[in-house]
Formats: sequence, structure tokens, C-alpha cells
Amino acid sequence: MNIEMKQWQLNITSQQETESLARKLSELAWGGMVIALDGDLGAGKTTFSKSFAAQLGVKGIVSSPTFTIIKEYKGRELPFYHMDVYRLSIEEADELGLDDYFYGQGVTIIEWASLITDIMPPQYLSLFIEYVDEEERLITLKAYGEQYTSCIEKLIDGSTSQ
Repeated sequence: MNIEMKQWQLNITSQQETESLARKLSELAWGGMVIALDGDLGAGKTTFSKSFAAQLGVKGIVSSPTFTIIKEYKGRELPFYHMDVYRLSIEEADELGLDDYFYGQGVTIIEWASLITDIMPPQYLSLFIEYVDEEERLITLKAYGEQYTSCIEKLIDGSTSQ
């Protein structure tokens, strides 16, 4: 199966804009949605995840699952699965049964997802956050599949793909 990929780039000039992007994206979320987060250290991956989770109605503190690998949260309508695969080999990641999350009822965000691209589902959303300076970030969004393309087109409203 050949999945089409479309790409957009956004300049974000504050942490508040990163948080706003995450909240707006979470408003479009559905069960089985998978978001791959990659980027520079300190660029805002966990900030994005926290804001996304808060908009889903997750109560309490959402922190990076660096050492626990996977954290599960209960949202208002959808479960939220937050993963950090930085310390895993592809074999270890495959043994964790991530498919249960990818094809489950919740939304999955995977930090450092580029390390497990071989076991990612064929359709997902990728965000790469590049550190430009203290405030500015360049976010590259890649939508793999029609549902994700439609989601980003709604989010960006009128942007042209590159």
C-alpha cells in the first residue's frame, strides 16, 4: 500500500504558540490517532505533549515518560498514551506491543519516534521541532495518509503544502 505524505512548515515564536498548536490539534483528535514527535533537545516536545493532554481533559501532571517508556492517562473522551522511545532499540520497542496502542481507542504521542519508524503504523502524523533560538521554533508537519492530511489542512486552514 502506497501512503501519500504531505508536508507543511510553521514558524513558532513562543512557548505559548507551541501550546496553542497542541491544543488546536487535540481538538481534532480521534481514537487511534498517532503523533510522532521528534526534534532537538529542549525544543518543546514535552511542552507540546502536556498541552495536547490538557486539552483532552487529562487531569494531573503529564511528564516525559523518559524512564517509564509509556504513560497512560484518562481524558474526557479519549485515553492518552504518552511514549518516549529514546532509550529503546527497535527490537525492544517491537516487543512492547506498541500496536495495541497505535490501533487502540486512544491518542498516542511518541517522543523520539524516528527511532522506531520501522514499526510505526503506515498512517500517522509526524512533527519535527527544530530549535531556532530561545523563543523561535520551526515545526515541520508530515501527514501520512488522508485522515492526517485532512486534519492538518483543518488545523492550518488554507496553508499550502510544500
